Amino acid sequence: MESTLFITEGDSASGSITKSRDVNTQAVFSLRGKPLNSYGMSKKIVYENEEFNLLQAALNIEESLEDLRYNNIVIATDADVDGMHIRLLLITFFLQFFPELIKEGHLYILQTPLFRVRNKKETIYCYSEQERIDAIEKLKPKPEITRFKGLGEISPDEFQHFIGNDIRLDPVMLDKAMSIENLLRFYMGKNTPDRQEFIINNLKVELDRVED
Repeated sequence: MESTLFITEGDSASGSITKSRDVNTQAVFSLRGKPLNSYGMSKKIVYENEEFNLLQAALNIEESLEDLRYNNIVIATDADVDGMHIRLLLITFFLQFFPELIKEGHLYILQTPLFRVRNKKETIYCYSEQERIDAIEKLKPKPEITRFKGLGEISPDEFQHFIGNDIRLDPVMLDKAMSIENLLRFYMGKNTPDRQEFIINNLKVELDRVED
């Protein structure tokens, strides 16, 4: 039940996780670039695309989920636009070809800290802007503030805190009433006025606060 496969992007991120993981229960699958958008493709692509084929083999799910090698499949990407795009492409892959993985609660997104706030006595890792503000207030007058721009910037010694007992995971859940085909068509299919309107209405712009 504790077995976990982390799907990471690039060598730098996978290097930190590989060095800090629990080798008895945690494995790492490193992507080489962005996965293919598999929406609308036949399962033949799973065998023709080397990345998808290797991922399927690593999970041991070609025949059925009964032989699933890892109970927890965790997408670990940077908290930026590219990282979120990779998450979407991977979720699309699983929804398209292995939806039972999601329906049975095996797929997660790894939360990693955005900031590190510290002074000589204490270090606080912050997963949101509000946590950062609270940490600055706690460690004032002048704590050191680091903004993590990618997983590769987090050292293995620090990373072990984020994939150990204090790991924060967001489960990928599927509404039973939702049609997978309609879901994928709307978000991953051809661009439509409806999707453009959805993006415009839900667009959020975040700016890093500059401290005085």
